[in-house]
Amino acid sequence: MSEISYSAHPTSIVDAGAKIGAGTRIWHWVHISAGARIGLSCSFGQNVYVGNDVVIGNNVKVQNNVSVYDAVTLEDDVFCGPSVVFTNVYNPRSTVVRKNEYRRTQVCKGATLGANSTVVCGTTIGAYAFVAAGAVITRDVKAYALVAGVPARQIGWMSEHGERLDLPLTGDAQAHCPKTGHLYRLIDGELQRA
Repeated sequence: MSEISYSAHPTSIVDAGAKIGAGTRIWHWVHISAGARIGLSCSFGQNVYVGNDVVIGNNVKVQNNVSVYDAVTLEDDVFCGPSVVFTNVYNPRSTVVRKNEYRRTQVCKGATLGANSTVVCGTTIGAYAFVAAGAVITRDVKAYALVAGVPARQIGWMSEHGERLDLPLTGDAQAHCPKTGHLYRLIDGELQRA
């Protein structure tokens, strides 16, 4: 029997078979399902649920009251604010079983999901994207994009440090992160760090 290298509050439930990396912290009333795969140094706030078919990378922060349902992947360094909502069935009905119709959701490295945002299944949120509080994601989000509203629309660009960049939404331009000085280049409507 291997030694447990993560910490779990006594009120939490970690089902046998769950794979959880060293340094991960599991707080009050969290339920981690048996098939979940969780990386190193993650944090799960109060009342979080993690499904069986879920992959979570390293250094992921999941704040209070978030349910990460089957078919969701959170890559390294993702931040999920309080009460973020994930779905996995696009057209649910109580009387129709659609477990074989789950649509996969991918949240890429370093992305931030603001408090009370909703991610409709089948979407990909690009690396270092920033979803504003209360936004509803109904389509893919570009890497580094800042999106807000219902449904969410792009309103700007964000640096890896989480600072808004002075760039147009489209075209070609460049800007420096106001905190780190790193250069970002917008090329034909796609942003990348130089």
